[in-house]
Amino acid sequence: RMTVVQAFIGDSHFKKVPEPDAIEPRVLDMLVNSISINSAYTSDIQAPEREGGLPRHVGNKTECALLGLVLELKREYDSIRNEIPEEQHFKVYTFNSSRKSMSTVLKIPDVGFRMYSKGASEIILRKCSHILDAHGQPRIFKPKDREEMVCKVIEPMACEGLRTICVAYRDFPAEAGEPDWDNENEILSGLTCIAVVGIEDPVRPEVPEAITKCQCAGITVRMVTGDNINTARAIAAKCGILQPGKESLCLEGKEFNRLIRNEKGEVEQERLDKVWPNLRVLARSSPTDKHTLVKGIIDSTVGETRQVVAVTGDGTNDGPALKKADVGFAMGIAGTDVAKEASDIILTDDNFTSIVKAVMWGRNVYDSISKFLQFQLTVNVVAVIVAFTGACITQDSPLKAVQMLWVNLIMDTLASLALATEPPTESLLLRKPYGRNKPLISRTMMKNILGHAVFQLVIIFTLLFAGEKIFDIDSGRNAPLHSPPSEHYTIVFNVFVMMQLFNEINARKIHGERNVFEGIYKNPIFCSVVLGTFVLQIIIVQFGGKPFSCHPLTLDQWLWCVFIGVGELLWGQLVTSIPTRHLKFLKEAGHGITSEEIHEEDLTEGTDEIDHAEMELRRGQILWFRGLNRIQTQMDVVYTFQTGQAAVPGALRRQPSVVSQHNDATAVKTLSSPTHVGLSSSSSVTNSAGAPPTAAASSSTAGN
Repeated sequence: RMTVVQAFIGDSHFKKVPEPDAIEPRVLDMLVNSISINSAYTSDIQAPEREGGLPRHVGNKTECALLGLVLELKREYDSIRNEIPEEQHFKVYTFNSSRKSMSTVLKIPDVGFRMYSKGASEIILRKCSHILDAHGQPRIFKPKDREEMVCKVIEPMACEGLRTICVAYRDFPAEAGEPDWDNENEILSGLTCIAVVGIEDPVRPEVPEAITKCQCAGITVRMVTGDNINTARAIAAKCGILQPGKESLCLEGKEFNRLIRNEKGEVEQERLDKVWPNLRVLARSSPTDKHTLVKGIIDSTVGETRQVVAVTGDGTNDGPALKKADVGFAMGIAGTDVAKEASDIILTDDNFTSIVKAVMWGRNVYDSISKFLQFQLTVNVVAVIVAFTGACITQDSPLKAVQMLWVNLIMDTLASLALATEPPTESLLLRKPYGRNKPLISRTMMKNILGHAVFQLVIIFTLLFAGEKIFDIDSGRNAPLHSPPSEHYTIVFNVFVMMQLFNEINARKIHGERNVFEGIYKNPIFCSVVLGTFVLQIIIVQFGGKPFSCHPLTLDQWLWCVFIGVGELLWGQLVTSIPTRHLKFLKEAGHGITSEEIHEEDLTEGTDEIDHAEMELRRGQILWFRGLNRIQTQMDVVYTFQTGQAAVPGALRRQPSVVSQHNDATAVKTLSSPTHVGLSSSSSVTNSAGAPPTAAASSSTAGN
């Protein structure tokens, strides 16, 4: 909530909003009228929604802060607005990024015109030739006085993080005639300064912590603002964007453009690459500067990978930068429709912490997919090898069809429900971002997949070929075709499911973390899925009977199955202890498509299209040439009979050579003289199809 906290009025610098009695009445009236009239009438301060709450600011926040100053001075701006409605405004120079000021002109009968102006203090003061003194009388305002005010008033305010606004006016006497309102430079000069106010735009208490989290997450936060550089620097320091002891660059828009543009005024990527890595604050910037910075960072080749840029904005001028960025965040409350349309995400609460939540959820979704892949690939590898190898050796698959369907249900539906519902945690912000082409299956995941697959295969094959001796039961191998389910194969199936169940807990961590139970109780869906799967497995084994090819197991056998399943957790700790960097043979999988590959693919597609189009063209040309050859031959024969003379020797021999050389442009030219067939439309279609210039010229020549 922006608020006026300091003011320079009548040669006095007030460190807090003064009482109305402390200001000369004429100066006070001029200040109140200027603020009330020279602001959008849509800007308004309304009563709080609930008792004891803060008043609601509607419209432009800076103007609301100035209107709040009017109320603190015990005046009412509504009465002035009712007395002078918007229809009576003779001329309005609206605020824009290049002008950085707003002016409203009133026509006063028999007196002339009065113009009220407000805007960035250093810009308005440069256009002031007078200033109101303590008695409300205008006195000459020299450049020396301006420099003194900048040093003693504006810079101290800016260093405290205050946004400084200058309020001024100018009278145009009637006897001087109506000025040329289109000559803006002339109109906005010779102003008389009324006051300079310092507006506090307080940093929300949660913002510094949110920016710190972004920095820990490998995200560099930069401030691009239209404020004074001192104001921007102070706010950036409060937020934590500028940190002591770290090399940081703070620039104004003019200096930024001077550093990145060449003598012709063109932006050079090499120059920009020297500036943006250390740039943290860009003050007094234009929308073009913001777009240039975003585009420059995206196009930069300084790092190993392309930078991913997110931009926040609320104004219409932020549209190009929001559109250019990889991710555009628009403000839902203060944002304009243009900004919202150009953005990808709308922050409904206008809070920077929502960006941190977006980062957490984005990383969480990526990790959830990776967790599910790690679990499913492990199950797939083991199930396929066991089913195939077992069937080849024992002539019967250890895992029956219905059992495989149940395993598929575990590893598809239930596992995805359990692993994809993990809530995001703060730990996601303690690592650097993934690259744009980062593979879904990392080397650590590949290590986990192969490591657990080896453990499960060893256990399953041990039980398959020696299980009857270990548990002192009848062997299930080589059993007759329609024999009842055996304890042996039921134990194999049960152990397999138990290992998957406990490996599902291992799959919760994909970055080599040891504590796989961390935060498990915060995900009730995961706990419900694991417990529900365990209960269903008991029901299937004990009461599934022949449909599930299961024989009821004793309590001892169940305990052994669960014990072997728990071994998955212990084995997971052993696999985690193996350094991934030593396993050079492991490969990553699921790489994204690089820009070079995309470019190559596009070129290949284009080449195919050109080839197909050219082939169609050549087929058409062959038909045309054959037809033309036949006509020319017939004309030669007719001409021979008409004249009674032999045709020119070789004439009939020369024409077939055209057919055999239809690809040669020079051969096509021999057809131009004896024919008059129009092919102009064919020529234009050929060019649009992308045929080589020689082919297009050939068709055109033949047509003529």
